[in-house]
Amino acid sequence: MTKSDKKNKDQSLQEDKDLSKENEKEQIPKKEESIEDKLKKAEDKLLRTMAEMENQRRRFEKERQEAFEFGGFNFAKESLSLLDNIERATTSFKK
Repeated sequence: MTKSDKKNKDQSLQEDKDLSKENEKEQIPKKEESIEDKLKKAEDKLLRTMAEMENQRRRFEKERQEAFEFGGFNFAKESLSLLDNIERATTSFKK
């Protein structure tokens, strides 16, 4: 390949790049489309946020229920040991 061939090839590649850039500029969405895209993105973001909030609410509700059940279990356990001690104390006083 000669220098002139390389130069011609480089020029044609540059022209192709320039044409592709012009085509990209022509294909840029109009303002109306970009507004619609923004609206779709905002709706999607809102729906995802709402779904995340709903999931978090359910998670907190489940954790609250588990804490209530666990707390009730611990309360019953502590109450039983307290009642056993009281029963032992009353038995020892009677003797």
